[in-house]
Amino acid sequence: MQARMQNPAVIIPEAMKALLSLSQVSRKQGLSQATIELVQLRVSQINGSSVCVDGNARSAAAAGASVEQRSAVAAWRYSSCFTAAERSAFALAEAATRLADRPDPVPAAIWDEAAKHFTERELAAIVLAIGVANMLNRINITTRRFAGSQPWEC
Repeated sequence: MQARMQNPAVIIPEAMKALLSLSQVSRKQGLSQATIELVQLRVSQINGSSVCVDGNARSAAAAGASVEQRSAVAAWRYSSCFTAAERSAFALAEAATRLADRPDPVPAAIWDEAAKHFTERELAAIVLAIGVANMLNRINITTRRFAGSQPWEC
């Protein structure tokens, strides 16, 4: 498989600046960097963006996520290596990524569970991180950018 084009955010540098800025803002709200990276890894797994799965796994490692966590994030419901807060963030990430899968995409139970573990500002950061990951996944999938074929841009 060959990429159709360079990352559009590289072609339009103003877009890359905006994406990086938004990404950095969500990372400066007091949340564990490992949690943000693992949430974005889960989003990328759902969407099937190999370049982002690779990049998010690398970023999660750099942020301190264990090998066990990085390996188990796809099966977080069946793994004992995640906290209740992390589990609630993964559930929120899955719901917010799979918007068309159900009539009430982000049910109150999922939101309320996340709200038990995170402040409103932290929840805002998680929602922004989920949105950024979904956007980058869509850009990379649309342009057929895949792991190992070009520099990581996720």
